[in-house]
Amino acid sequence: MATAAILPGEAKSIEAMTALLARQRAAFMAELPVGAAVRKDRLRRAVDLVLTHRDRFVKALSEDFGHRSAEQTLVTDIMSSVKPLKHAIKHLDAWMRPERRKLDFPLGLLGAKAEVVYQPKGVVGIISPWNFPVNLTFGPLAGVFAAGNRAMVKPSEFTPVTSALMAELAGRAFDESELGFVIGGPEVGKAFAGLAFDHLIFTGATAVAKHILHAAADNLVPVTLELGGKSPVIVSRSADIAQTTERVALGKMMNAGQICLAPDYLLVPSEKEGEIVEGLKTAAAKMYPSLLANEDYTSVVNARHRERLQGLLDDATAKGAEIVTVNPANEDFANTNSNKMPLSIVRNVSDDMRVMQEEIFGPVLPVKTYRETDEAVAFVNGRDRPLGLYYFGTDGAEERRVLDRTISGGVTVNDVIFHVSAEDLPFGGIGPSGMGSYHGVDGFRTFSHAKSIYRQPKLDLAGLAGLKPPYGKKTRATLARELKP
Repeated sequence: MATAAILPGEAKSIEAMTALLARQRAAFMAELPVGAAVRKDRLRRAVDLVLTHRDRFVKALSEDFGHRSAEQTLVTDIMSSVKPLKHAIKHLDAWMRPERRKLDFPLGLLGAKAEVVYQPKGVVGIISPWNFPVNLTFGPLAGVFAAGNRAMVKPSEFTPVTSALMAELAGRAFDESELGFVIGGPEVGKAFAGLAFDHLIFTGATAVAKHILHAAADNLVPVTLELGGKSPVIVSRSADIAQTTERVALGKMMNAGQICLAPDYLLVPSEKEGEIVEGLKTAAAKMYPSLLANEDYTSVVNARHRERLQGLLDDATAKGAEIVTVNPANEDFANTNSNKMPLSIVRNVSDDMRVMQEEIFGPVLPVKTYRETDEAVAFVNGRDRPLGLYYFGTDGAEERRVLDRTISGGVTVNDVIFHVSAEDLPFGGIGPSGMGSYHGVDGFRTFSHAKSIYRQPKLDLAGLAGLKPPYGKKTRATLARELKP
């Protein structure tokens, strides 16, 4: 195979990336139509790449993070990459089948036919983030390859070991005309986003997404944005507190909260706040009785992000919040080189605190109280539409009211995050939390062009319907039929 990576020095040349894009597009056009066998072969090679080198990915991610749980990596980056790839292989034949569409009367009766065929777009650019770098590269690739496209990937500079490993392994499994990696920092990313792709998918921060969208607009590149925001948890009075707090703690502390779908803040009945805080403390301590030397607990990715999180806590404290630190073994986090942080529950929060304004992306969990459910709904609706929303409770009518009156990218009821794991559900945000969706058949369609095909019979339908001059009785009959109130 040819090398699949453009290294940093070369990548700073826009010409180098443009040349790779041109090679991929030329190979794509020469290959059309892209059959199911070719697509499945690429998907299988991607599965083999991830599974064969799973141990190397585990080590690389732990090195990039300072420490990352091996089991967590196997679940969230390896298993979660293999699942969508295998799902695509299993369902590809059905996805590729042309769809018959109905025609208005009387076209269908007179022999006309209509269908939609899903064609590959060409070359798709993928800008993947640092929090789940393997999954958020190979997850989109499932839809990209299933749709018959080629791909160029710009992985995150914050996980350089993992990014380099993906590029190395891709170079062994794929020709660069199929899959190429571009390695580099923000300037490289900026140039990458400005390339004339046939589609671009970006996963990352909302602030960066604005620049991505501007860059893509110059070439009218269609864009899928998978962002984040402040995903709320609404806890009903009918909720099982022990179960709720365990599931929220699990979701919040997985990857040390560095998940776009992590529960960002809790809205809880005022009289149950104390019980819920105690439940969170108990659940966190049970899962992580210690933290610094605990192989199961992942580190914050670097010192800059740890300092940002500490800044959120300092700001909240200065503005009157109470910080409940969940540190079961009473470990000394101040005198360590580790970037690990304990779970910090923030009580007595107010809207002017940064912790209630910014996406947290770490083990910090604000708790805000409400008196009536509609108050909680109004609070959510008064902010940017979130990527995820979580409702805990057994009150069916209340659940329906919450889901009907809030708008979010997706919802998990009586747990957090899990809707992203369902391959047959579209995954995406809305507004500031994202644009477009992928996963499963929705990913296949996102990275495909739905081409309409109409087949006209030998009959002179235009003449029969009075749609060609000289206009007369048939024309007036057609207009009378179609223009009825």
